[in-house]
Amino acid sequence: MPVNLSAKNVPDDIVEKLRKRAKRHHRSLQGELMAILEEAVGPGTLSLEEADRRIKALGLKTEDEATAWVRELRDSR
Repeated sequence: MPVNLSAKNVPDDIVEKLRKRAKRHHRSLQGELMAILEEAVGPGTLSLEEADRRIKALGLKTEDEATAWVRELRDSR
């Protein structure tokens, strides 16, 4: 059964950033908040489509670029 949640005393600047983010993603504020929550608690594995989208967003085109990115990510921990 769905539960209603609310966030109180959210600063105006955060609300404005959320509204802009929602607009960029062509969503309502409610839809954007739901997407943020789903991403935060979502599944531990990515679909192939989501992995492909994220890789393209990173701009990785070759194995060498991908390897360097993975090493950088690993070494930053």
